[in-house]
Amino acid sequence: MDPVIVVGAGPVGLSLSLALAGQGVPSILLDEGPGKEEPRPARTVVLHSDTAAMAHRLGCTTLRDEGAYFAAWRTMRRRQPAQRLTFEDHPAPLHLPQHALTRGLRDAAAAHPLVQLVTESRLDSVEQDDHGVTAHTRGAETTWWRGSYLVGCDGARSTMRKLLGIRFPGRTAVERHAVAALRTELPWPGEALLHRNPPQEVTSRPLPDGVWRLDWLLPARGELVTPDTLVTLTRDTLAVWCGGTTPPYDLIDTGVHTLHHRLARRWRDGRAFLAGDAAHLLGALGTQGVEEGLRDAENLAWKLSLAWHHGASEALLDSYEGERRTAVASRLRAADQAMPTLRAGGGLRTYIPGASRSAESLLTDGHLGRGPLGAEPTYAPPVAVREVPTATEPGGPVANVPVTAPDGSTVPLRDLLGQGRLLVVLVAPGTGVWDRRHWLGAGLMPRLAAAVSALPVRTDLLVADSYPGAPAHTVLLVRPDGHLAATFAGVRPAELYEAADAVRAGAPESRVVAPPMTAKTTKTTKPTPIVVID
Repeated sequence: MDPVIVVGAGPVGLSLSLALAGQGVPSILLDEGPGKEEPRPARTVVLHSDTAAMAHRLGCTTLRDEGAYFAAWRTMRRRQPAQRLTFEDHPAPLHLPQHALTRGLRDAAAAHPLVQLVTESRLDSVEQDDHGVTAHTRGAETTWWRGSYLVGCDGARSTMRKLLGIRFPGRTAVERHAVAALRTELPWPGEALLHRNPPQEVTSRPLPDGVWRLDWLLPARGELVTPDTLVTLTRDTLAVWCGGTTPPYDLIDTGVHTLHHRLARRWRDGRAFLAGDAAHLLGALGTQGVEEGLRDAENLAWKLSLAWHHGASEALLDSYEGERRTAVASRLRAADQAMPTLRAGGGLRTYIPGASRSAESLLTDGHLGRGPLGAEPTYAPPVAVREVPTATEPGGPVANVPVTAPDGSTVPLRDLLGQGRLLVVLVAPGTGVWDRRHWLGAGLMPRLAAAVSALPVRTDLLVADSYPGAPAHTVLLVRPDGHLAATFAGVRPAELYEAADAVRAGAPESRVVAPPMTAKTTKTTKPTPIVVID
């Protein structure tokens, strides 16, 4: 079977190719540029626990050296401290330059035999048939490429989206920020800050080596921001934070960032898909567009993997758009509902249910990945199997508890995601201290192992000493992307099979036998393409 063609070698395209490779699927990654990232310290990304874990699994080595975890989160209103949150109970957000994330993913892709990275290749036409897709590129080498599927991760001005004729409606210039990266000493080392003096708002987020990213909210329509304006903003802000005196600082990088809210009408067209900024634009009120793109990649990768190896139902491939577009639309809707009152400084009750909380608390949710503005998405499960209530609702992201595999290794649950397999987790108190030979053939394990071996999808059987809210002998069925599919009270082979079959959306319309895995390019000499963009 032909490789998957991925258009765009930013963080989303690189992540998708690596996620596919981790599941044994080769890809051709088409990069319009020369394959080098321009360092822009003021252009950064915040990753929360799920996306940071994903980037780590994909082999991105720059997270540790070039990223900084928030030590705490502070809020100030006018000149008075309002709140300080620490991260003893929840993982801290990770903040790093976007070029560092991209470079780390690119290095991992270049080292993987199943990823073929092709630079200076601009997509200009796409054709589809019943068996695959054909893409034509111009650049260093004008070539036809043949693939099984095609995914456009080529950004806000996506050529893929235009070739497919997909509309991209939304709102322009929702927010505008002046941005600066600078090296200085602030009174709260390593701690992020949200400072509001309505209508003014500024955030600071730490980076390694004493560098900070500062963002100032600007009027949606106003005068051009000059270098002198940015210097004045920097000096005045630092003086407020440092007792009236501006500390020494080194201004490294500056810019103006305009945020748009847009959502593609469709994310799938036959064998072609959209992901990342090609499918959606968001980022107001602390939300993270790159992070949502990484979630697109993780959701799509296991479904394409199943299709590539074994064949997948149209319903499963359709579920990518159904799940991810719904999740992003919900995020956009929450931001659009909150924005008029948050930015005007008025009351919130009319716009957000239960929103008697302060504006600082709602904005904190967006920045820290919580609530309707920022929490990890929950997908509607295909079957509502919840025999045992747990702290995780069906369709929600599973807790990252330690689990033990039959080989005796114990790792965080999320370390085992991204392999294209379902996970079945048995909650069995005491297994954390017993030698595995004492529990592998005892209690429920033999029956559960037999039930798991009969499932229609590759599945790993794991054991957890505990899971939040789950009693002993609870069985959890987890999707390959870490979302809870179902819970059972004990071993229920028939119900477990039904739930696993529902996760894969039933038997595929046609079975596909995959040839030996290879990243070798399939080129074709097809005739004139359907559409050409000059």
